[in-house]
Amino acid sequence: MDKNDYIIRLERKEDYKAVENLIREAFWNVYRPGCSEHYVIHTLRDNKDFVKKLDFVMEQNGRIIGQNMFMKTVIDADDGRKIPILTMGPICITPELKRKGYGKKLLDYSLEKATEMGFGAVLFEGNIGFYGKSGFCYAEKFGIRYHDLPEDADASFFLCKELISGYLDGITGVYQTPQGYYVDDSDVEEFDKQFPIKVKLKLEGQIF
Repeated sequence: MDKNDYIIRLERKEDYKAVENLIREAFWNVYRPGCSEHYVIHTLRDNKDFVKKLDFVMEQNGRIIGQNMFMKTVIDADDGRKIPILTMGPICITPELKRKGYGKKLLDYSLEKATEMGFGAVLFEGNIGFYGKSGFCYAEKFGIRYHDLPEDADASFFLCKELISGYLDGITGVYQTPQGYYVDDSDVEEFDKQFPIKVKLKLEGQIF
């Protein structure tokens, strides 16, 4: 990876289809047969909680090779307060460039910009093996619980990073996934007809 062979910039309207195709390629058959992430971002762009100033693409030689985006949400604190936070994703790098350092560069840049905008923390679902390198840790360390998850369930997928040190001090509560992330399978199927045909496979390790 050449540190000068890419740029990171805000997504533009003319990027939408290329970004959706990138996401589709990156997530296809990873968590479920096929994927829904390309449709999720398609719908989230019009959501009131979508943060347009944190909607990034990574470009190399005029081709979009990565993307990341953020949504505003809240922690329903046990004391009755609603604590504003961010959640993140989908985030991806084109499959042929994975594990070459581009993902971390994009992630760290995105988090830096979110910090500059004054957001206090980011909570989302991810792999600690990767995201831990950028300062994420298990959300349970902060006393934050994942909604609808039984107390004895494995919550190692649920990660948190404070952007403002101490932002979550004294707060316990439940994280709420923005409703915009929930999409209907039939809508995904209809949207997917706009893209080249790909074979859905049920693979070991998928969670849906």
